[in-house]
Amino acid sequence: MINIREATRDDIPLLYRLYDTIGKKDDGYFEDALNRDIQILIASFEGDECGFCLLNYEPRYSLYKRLGIPEIQDLNVIPSHRRKGVATAIIKWCEGLARAKGCTQIGIAVGLFKDYGPAQILYIKLGYVPDGNGITCDREGVKPYAPYLIDDDLSLMLIKPLS
Repeated sequence: MINIREATRDDIPLLYRLYDTIGKKDDGYFEDALNRDIQILIASFEGDECGFCLLNYEPRYSLYKRLGIPEIQDLNVIPSHRRKGVATAIIKWCEGLARAKGCTQIGIAVGLFKDYGPAQILYIKLGYVPDGNGITCDREGVKPYAPYLIDDDLSLMLIKPLS
């Protein structure tokens, strides 16, 4: 069974352990999110805490900001618990929270290289579509023919109606 709950400050050590398990490190990341009133959700599968994401109602991406679209950010599931429906459950939970706040759309970004292939497929299956503004680098539109590093900051922004 998959359970989702909102994180508190007491969960910060757990969040960093999960982050470390997926090979990421960013000191102060979760504290900053909580200080900015961003919801952090933690997922567990059969009692094992195994994933998280941030739900940001004040994203930096200009289209989302202008249209009041919350963004699901940094969705992660530890490798041992992938392909069990955890990411889908987290996304559906976020959609429900946004809908309850009166939002009519929700957004999510996806990276462009092969590591993001499963996420690209999942998001499309769940009804997310490109927003029509092309790719971004660190949430800013890219300039045609300019060189960009192919990393986690280069992404395609997706939206989904919450009807």
